[in-house]
Amino acid sequence: MAETATKQIALGYEAPDFTLPDTVSGRELSLQELKGEQATVVMFICNHCPFVKHVNKELVRLANDYSPKGVSFIAINSNDVENYPDDSPENMKRTAEELGYPFPYLYDETQDVARAYSAACTPDLSIFDKDLKCVYRGQLDDSRPGNDIPPSGKDIRAALDNILAGEPVSADQRPSIGCNIKWK
Repeated sequence: MAETATKQIALGYEAPDFTLPDTVSGRELSLQELKGEQATVVMFICNHCPFVKHVNKELVRLANDYSPKGVSFIAINSNDVENYPDDSPENMKRTAEELGYPFPYLYDETQDVARAYSAACTPDLSIFDKDLKCVYRGQLDDSRPGNDIPPSGKDIRAALDNILAGEPVSADQRPSIGCNIKWK
């Protein structure tokens, strides 16, 4: 596992559009269909990464807490499944069902969507406002596997709370750390 940080790019860019297959429903879903009324959280995750496994329950809690408030959550797996079969669409569906993902778990087979979002690691998290402009690109919280800090989602929660209150999101954003995306 190569520890990798979120690529820091200027905020304010528009979320690149996409249509990808949802491994749970089997339907093709687009960003335009999935975007939230208040905000959209785009999460690049996978099944095998210990960093994602560490925060999975908090991702589910976050989505359950904020979805009723007009925030949409979208999970995307862009890993090379030939070399990382744990991340196959079949295993993605199994993981989503076992963990009760309240969000779609999309498969980016070509890795084009990960490139368009400049995703580098899992988890790689970005929040877009109601106009799909990026206002946050960083960590879930300070928790990491083995550091004895329980996942709380405090950084993402603070950004979402600001958006919902009509306040600006703090520019003080720490990059997420995780496994590198497994490029083909």
